[in-house]
Amino acid sequence: MSVSITVNGKHHVLNVASDTPLLYVLRNDLQLNGPKFGCGEAQCGACRVLVGHDATYSCVFPVGAVGAARVTTVEGLGQGKQLHLLQEAFLAEQAAQCGYCSSGMLIAAQALLERDANPDQETIRRELAGQKCRCGTHNRIVRAIQRAAKEWRA
Repeated sequence: MSVSITVNGKHHVLNVASDTPLLYVLRNDLQLNGPKFGCGEAQCGACRVLVGHDATYSCVFPVGAVGAARVTTVEGLGQGKQLHLLQEAFLAEQAAQCGYCSSGMLIAAQALLERDANPDQETIRRELAGQKCRCGTHNRIVRAIQRAAKEWRA
């Protein structure tokens, strides 16, 4: 079956079953390594991508359900060598250790900032509840999102 999707601004027509998880298409067919396979059950958030403006667990989201929405992975946040302000804030706050959760955290943060340009700590923590970080850098991640939010508003 042929599926048509737009990922990071590029249109693709792929020969995949419509019930194939979006994560598999992103990683295997489009060679995008930002979204990670973590649990396969929408519990850890390592696989999250934006589908439209919604942070979506791509490990359980069928590629056929994307429809006309645009998909954005962490690779699509920045512009070439220019990092996105969230990526810069994560670096400045040393918010990543192993980095496995980082792409999902960045995507969740992007979705949050698109809805709320001035989130408080409680809101950020609530929005990140679906993201797991085994390294324990949650406090740094929250600070990074707050830093990015300041720049977002400026």
